[in-house]
Amino acid sequence: MFIHWGVSARLAGSYNGKQIENYAEWIMRSANIPIADYKQGAAQFNPEKYDADAWVSTAKEAGMKYIVITAKHHDGFAMYDTAFGKYNIHNSTPFKRDPIAELAVACKQAGIKFGVYYSQNLDWSNPGGRTAGPRWDPAQEGDYDDYIKRVAAPQVDELIARFQPAVLWFDIPNKDLTPDQVGALMASFPKNPGMIYNNRMGGGIQGDTETPEQTIPATGFPGRD
Repeated sequence: MFIHWGVSARLAGSYNGKQIENYAEWIMRSANIPIADYKQGAAQFNPEKYDADAWVSTAKEAGMKYIVITAKHHDGFAMYDTAFGKYNIHNSTPFKRDPIAELAVACKQAGIKFGVYYSQNLDWSNPGGRTAGPRWDPAQEGDYDDYIKRVAAPQVDELIARFQPAVLWFDIPNKDLTPDQVGALMASFPKNPGMIYNNRMGGGIQGDTETPEQTIPATGFPGRD
């Protein structure tokens, strides 16, 4: 079960009274919402009925063997209590809980493999993060290498250390990642040797699995999972 969930859910695909085309979790990019405006919305994000045990129970009854959830999507909002930046569900919302930690515990208790999605390349709220097109807010200006060192690599390390995920799912590969940047993002992998990671990091790194999106190639990927 792949779960896309984050502060973008509060907008339900609509901004300033207008329904925005494209995926709901891309609304910040699709509508070019200024960072300050988007962050104000976090103050109203309070999913108090969230029940990790119920989610996992539903998944298990449906026959799911593992769950992957968005720990940080392209909007830069961390759905867990990260030490690297205040823009997260614990510090920026009235919720004051850690849904990723709660889901990890629920998965372990139910015998479901737990995985996290992490946007290592696109980040529309942290200076230096890439934006999939022209930047639309001066606050996005910054150095990408600094972003990797200051936000992405430390958060990947944090997720691995805290949750020991069975799956780490990167997204939107950056083909221009340097060897040093790849090394920083993968520095913690030896701490979790059984972890599977996908082919969406960039920098020529193939990962463990191919990840076709919205299609299943008839011939598969010879020699690849």
